[in-house]
Amino acid sequence: MIHFGKKQICAVVACILIFASIFICSWKDLQLQNNLTRKVFPQATNSSPAGQLCRGKTAQNAITALKGNKTFIISPYFDNRESKVTRVIGIVHHEDVKLLYCWFCCQPNGKIYVSKANIDVHSDRFGFPYGAADIVCLEPENCDPTHVSIHQSPHGNIDQLPRFEIKNRKAETFSVDFTVCISAMFGNYNNVLQFIQSMEMYKILGVQKVVIYKNNCSRLMEKVLKFYIEEGTVEIIPWPINSYLKVSSKWHFMQDGTHIGYYGQITALNDCIYRNMQRSRFVVLNDADEIILPLKHPDWKTMMKSLQEQNPGTSIFLFENHIFPETVSTHMFNISSWNMVPGVNILQHIYREPDRKEVINPRKMIVDPRKVIQTSVHSVLRAYGNSVNVPMDVALIYHCREPLQRDLPRESLIRDTTLWRYNLSLIVNVNKVLSQTVLQAQK
Repeated sequence: MIHFGKKQICAVVACILIFASIFICSWKDLQLQNNLTRKVFPQATNSSPAGQLCRGKTAQNAITALKGNKTFIISPYFDNRESKVTRVIGIVHHEDVKLLYCWFCCQPNGKIYVSKANIDVHSDRFGFPYGAADIVCLEPENCDPTHVSIHQSPHGNIDQLPRFEIKNRKAETFSVDFTVCISAMFGNYNNVLQFIQSMEMYKILGVQKVVIYKNNCSRLMEKVLKFYIEEGTVEIIPWPINSYLKVSSKWHFMQDGTHIGYYGQITALNDCIYRNMQRSRFVVLNDADEIILPLKHPDWKTMMKSLQEQNPGTSIFLFENHIFPETVSTHMFNISSWNMVPGVNILQHIYREPDRKEVINPRKMIVDPRKVIQTSVHSVLRAYGNSVNVPMDVALIYHCREPLQRDLPRESLIRDTTLWRYNLSLIVNVNKVLSQTVLQAQK
């Protein structure tokens, strides 16, 4: 028989108590730190009809500021690609926002569950104090919440918090093959002719939907947008970001007191990918003055089929940008009725700047949205699957804008008439839109 003295027994008991305390604290910490949801309290079941126990005012705006104005919510999306989480696309101050919580309300019992968020500020912030962020929360078990509230504390009254609908909850079949995301339209945008030409080129190439994050534009541009909305091509996401933050029209921080670059372009692009994740086979990330022109194929559908066959396992396709300066034009396609429309006639600009050996041409993308986790403007930051740079002999980005190499003589530019392959259809389609919008307004 083994005998223990009092000191030995006390030491053993003390060790057991210490171990138990450490275990309990670690368990509690894991519950919180690893986003394991915990039930906080039930909603009162005697004050609301059955099936309507989750209360609170549903947010209606595209951008919602949380209390304190350091966190701005765009939209939550269900994401079960790795685990069952709600991924909230937002904008946060990269230093000041450290703790956020997701408040889930589960139907039909109305129980509230709070989950600590993982705040993942995107790496491409370009020096600005505010940046795009994923606010990610593990969802409660045995619950498929339809709405979520975001709060700085795990305690409070959910009735006082805005509710956000969790999109992508239900699986859908693809309604379109290609969706173009344009972010953001600002600066009283009035390049009407080039916008219409780009829209009609997108449609010729196989686009069924164009999503535009609109800050502001001219009255004439509003009329054109209204036409495309009624046609079913355009979806407008209001983007009043300058009502909340000091925005810069530059992509990099200039130490000028601005909060976020290029009107929150990166946030809008990420939201557009998740918004179209279940309804579009591909998402195209480019600007309104950019067109991905296939050189070996008649349209994007045949081009992407070929690229996927040649690059199995690839989900990100990057196309090289080439500048066609609007300062150098040809006398061809000088259509008199188009001269009355504000903006650039892209058919007259078929000279492109040569590559510069010391400068890397930026790229824009066609992506499989279901494989993207985070994107920047010219590359994807996190994704499932590979990326590939599409060779220039397959396709290039026709980018008609002010020149980057201003001092080049005309004879140093490269004549490239790829765009003219589409001139017959493009002219007919543009004239149709103009007759029902701009020219009609001028009568």
